[in-house]
Amino acid sequence: MKPEEILVQARDAVLEEAFAALQNTSPTHYEREGEAFTRARLGELFDLVVATLASRELAPLSSRVEAIATERFGGGFDISEVQAAFNALELAMWRRLVAATPPEDLAESIGLMSTVMGFAKDALARRYISLASDRHVHSLDLSALFTGVSS
Repeated sequence: MKPEEILVQARDAVLEEAFAALQNTSPTHYEREGEAFTRARLGELFDLVVATLASRELAPLSSRVEAIATERFGGGFDISEVQAAFNALELAMWRRLVAATPPEDLAESIGLMSTVMGFAKDALARRYISLASDRHVHSLDLSALFTGVSS
């Protein structure tokens, strides 16, 4: 069975696990937006990942993730909140995928899933950094990492 088929069959369980995990991170803006918003956004991301696994096309994923980053940034979400949502969903997807994939197909499934989620999280971060370059965002201030370094 293809990884996207496994995930589609486990959709409800994946989304429930991801929602519960995200709630444990105390995501201020997701809590403020409410449960329906948060569940819908997780479902949208799940569907996007599954569609990307099926099509093997990263361009639509890139466009949509950049739009998500722009929407969340504009809504005042910290990048850590959005990354927490991506991570919660990814972990729940991994659990189902690894548990249901035959050993002989596991390497390919891992490669596909790693590629899609890695690309998505990279696109998200790049867009946030691009948006943040226009104004100071505390969570992206890396200057403290470089204090006390002599050349």
